[in-house]
Amino acid sequence: MTLLVLFLVLLALVLINVPIAVGLGIVALGAMVAASGPAVIPNAALVLFNGATSFPLIAIPLFILAGAIMNSSGISQRLIAFASAVFGFIRGGLAMVSISASLFFAEISGSAVADVAALGSILIPAMKKRGYPVPFAAAVTSSSATLAVIIPPSIPMIIYGVMSGSSVVELFVAGIVPGVLGGLLMMFVAWMLARRHDYPIEETFQLRRVWTTFREAGWALLLPVVILGGIFSGWVTATEGAGLAVVAAVFVGGVIYRELDWASLKQAMLEGGVQTAVVMLLVATSALLGDYLTELRVPQRVAEGIMGLTDSRIAILALLNVFFLVIGLFLHSAAAIILVVPIVMPLVVASGIDPVHFGLIVTLNLGVGQQTPPVASVLVTACSVAKADIWEVSKVNLWFIAVLLSMLLLVTYLPVLPMALVEWLYR
Repeated sequence: MTLLVLFLVLLALVLINVPIAVGLGIVALGAMVAASGPAVIPNAALVLFNGATSFPLIAIPLFILAGAIMNSSGISQRLIAFASAVFGFIRGGLAMVSISASLFFAEISGSAVADVAALGSILIPAMKKRGYPVPFAAAVTSSSATLAVIIPPSIPMIIYGVMSGSSVVELFVAGIVPGVLGGLLMMFVAWMLARRHDYPIEETFQLRRVWTTFREAGWALLLPVVILGGIFSGWVTATEGAGLAVVAAVFVGGVIYRELDWASLKQAMLEGGVQTAVVMLLVATSALLGDYLTELRVPQRVAEGIMGLTDSRIAILALLNVFFLVIGLFLHSAAAIILVVPIVMPLVVASGIDPVHFGLIVTLNLGVGQQTPPVASVLVTACSVAKADIWEVSKVNLWFIAVLLSMLLLVTYLPVLPMALVEWLYR
């Protein structure tokens, strides 16, 4: 009952346009004062501070900054040129370029919104110029950006790792196979639609052009090898890898390509600072609410309640999938992870579900929410870049959402798909 009341109050605050982080703080502090009196307020300040000072969270602003530097220094353009040389001979080749570039760009930024904003501003106008329908251009760019979030490094995975106490590196590894497989499925869907609607072929395949663009993009292609290689080998932590990403992006963009100036670097730092402030305020206020709920044993009671309904792992996973799909319709992924994951983790542990496996399930569920109104943060960004109607884009996007849902079912009920690499490398 307590959880329901808190959620309804929070929902009411959100509906009157109170920011989610502020709403969380109001709900948590109000509940704590009502339960224990005003004397609890100084302790609340300590909980807020401690909740926002987790070392792994430092990776978030650093990966955001690395992605912004990539887009400001010619790195993104070189990656797109290489992808175009490889896939341009296929009908609907620019859609393939969009998907492959999104998967690659995500290996630096870790953010779907940053992905679609950076690459969409280049690829969507190019697709419109070549005669692709605007809704198709926006849909393929939006969905591929969301899929890319399960490929390391992923900001939602970092937040989940902190909230659940799971290994961020293992979460990164778990996303590799599903991410690549999902990308191939999206390319197949894009090719089918291109054939059905006779979308253009960009250019004939020229080995010389592939080699030229590969050589120009060579340093950019080395970035994920250096960053992820360092993380997966154990030489650096995920947070240190994020710092390495920034240094590498500055070196390649400023020293090798010589296209990164002080103005671009300043803008990238401001962008990273703003996004970081939003996320960290969410983390801090959620820690306050989590502290209150833990004292009331709400997470344990939720787990006991669902276990009382069924002890079938398959049924529990189905219930959790539906729950997170609904939550994803109304909350941004970071807010949903921060608010809900600490509540359901006792149920996950009691059911014998691997927390790393569950982390990928959560990320995919909330990724679907990034494509489905009313929140649909990534879809809205793509529609804004494309200047397209969100409902027209959504009609086309159903094909790509079907891919995301297919990957969700595969990951949920075929755990070997995400976990095989984790088991082989770390267990």
